[in-house]
Amino acid sequence: MALRPLLAEYGASLKVLDADRDPALERYDELVPVLLLNGEEICHYFLDEAKLRAALKGRAYG
Repeated sequence: MALRPLLAEYGASLKVLDADRDPALERYDELVPVLLLNGEEICHYFLDEAKLRAALKGRAYG
């Protein structure tokens, strides 16, 4: 998984949700897979590493 090194680097964790089973996520139905950080869409379809790094930079995780 391409996310694992980034998650480890920033001390972040991943929670996988099923957009088909969660009504709060139904708006992402056509965008799966989608990556959200604190409810903010970072990217969909493909991992945008630069955008994710920018979003993670300066945030504390643990």
